[in-house]
Amino acid sequence: MSSVRDFYDALAADYHLVFPDWDASMARQAAALDGLVRARLGAGPHQVLDCSCGIGTQAIGLAGVGHQVVGSDLSPAAVTRAAAEAASRGVGLPVTVADMRALPYRAAAFDVVVCADNSLPHLLTADDVRTALTGMRRVLRDDGLLVLSVRDYDGIRAARPASTPPQVSTTAQGRVITFQLWHWREDGERYDLEHFQLVPGEGGGWEVRVRRTAYWALTRGELSTAVSDSGFTEISWHEPGDSGFYQPVLTARRGRPAPDSGKD
Repeated sequence: MSSVRDFYDALAADYHLVFPDWDASMARQAAALDGLVRARLGAGPHQVLDCSCGIGTQAIGLAGVGHQVVGSDLSPAAVTRAAAEAASRGVGLPVTVADMRALPYRAAAFDVVVCADNSLPHLLTADDVRTALTGMRRVLRDDGLLVLSVRDYDGIRAARPASTPPQVSTTAQGRVITFQLWHWREDGERYDLEHFQLVPGEGGGWEVRVRRTAYWALTRGELSTAVSDSGFTEISWHEPGDSGFYQPVLTARRGRPAPDSGKD
């Protein structure tokens, strides 16, 4: 996972430039995720772990609407920025550097675990995905809620696009253009990604920043099966048009152990 850590360490200072208005995106995403949580667990506030918090896009928003949020991420640079951005907005956000496959929290510590922004598909093997999901289940209380968002890979796997459309944000220095190139591997499921940002340079030119990582394009069926096999129940998919979140969202409940089973 060192390449993933390096990718997000390099991107941390510029990640907000992916959004035309980062604060507006934080508020919009928090409202959507909070709606999903409230519908299943009640108003709360709830104890929430964002186990792929990055620079805080979901974590800060959820803390801002009243939840008690803890953030963790593989990238030291990202969590450092998340804590600073939260503090600058008057929001408390304890953060930890942690791999989602080895979450350093006690069992049943949280009501909700969030893993958003297509983070889980950085794991490229079924064993790693299972390890991460089992760990998320461990830190959830009985009937706690998993909230996981990914790209809409059902169609993407069939089409195998070579790039994403450019996104443009405006800064005090000028416009920033972000886009991605995707290089599909022979298995047709995994791809290597080049993340490009064109930022205003000196003399009216452009400075090009490129970061690289990899993903596994998990379909809804594959991910639902992995979540079920990891001990979750009541698995549901929520489309952007219904949830208000920008990616498809999977929610699932931590299944209770069978009486006298002796199992976690």
